[in-house]
Amino acid sequence: MANTEKVIVATPEYWADACKHLMKKDRVMKRLIPQFGEVSLQSRGDAFVTLARSIVGQQVSVKAAQTVWDRFALLPRKITPVNVLKLKVDDMRAAGLSARKVEYIVDLALHFDSGALNVKKWTEMTDEAIIDELVAIRGIGRWTAEMFLMFHLMRPNVLPLDDVGLINGISRNYFSGEAVSRNEAREVAAPWAPYCSVATWYIWRSLDPLPVSY
Repeated sequence: MANTEKVIVATPEYWADACKHLMKKDRVMKRLIPQFGEVSLQSRGDAFVTLARSIVGQQVSVKAAQTVWDRFALLPRKITPVNVLKLKVDDMRAAGLSARKVEYIVDLALHFDSGALNVKKWTEMTDEAIIDELVAIRGIGRWTAEMFLMFHLMRPNVLPLDDVGLINGISRNYFSGEAVSRNEAREVAAPWAPYCSVATWYIWRSLDPLPVSY
């Protein structure tokens, strides 16, 4: 029986205000936002699943990641830290996970199960404090933590400068396709604050109209 996930479609309360701000402050946003105005960020609503999916998706195509995830999701009755810790390594490997990704997912489950993460305090913590917590987990780097801030916690002002799509999108929309440095990208993004997450999302849409959820 398939292990189905409920995808929570949530439009952040700040979205409309963010769009107004961005269209007023930035000529590119003024052009982009009306093209994609009916859709917004989506969250899966489960912190552990969101992070586990991000580990599965590392260094593989979106299609390959989905295939492996679908196989992996069939192993436990429900994807929770406790249930994942009960799985056999051989079964996880058979689902298509590399030995390293198995280690990462187990470490993630241990962090959740042991209470090492301040999950209930995340709403009160700063972006950087949450990033510091998450990058202490094996297999989770700053980019993954930033995606989590955007797509799970719906933080409004995340600027993921390590994201290739954001850099490419800034290059295409602001520099006629010329290569862009992190500093140049940061300068472009300065007027976006305090809604860098929203602007980043629209930059992604300019490259790929279909939204991605993490």
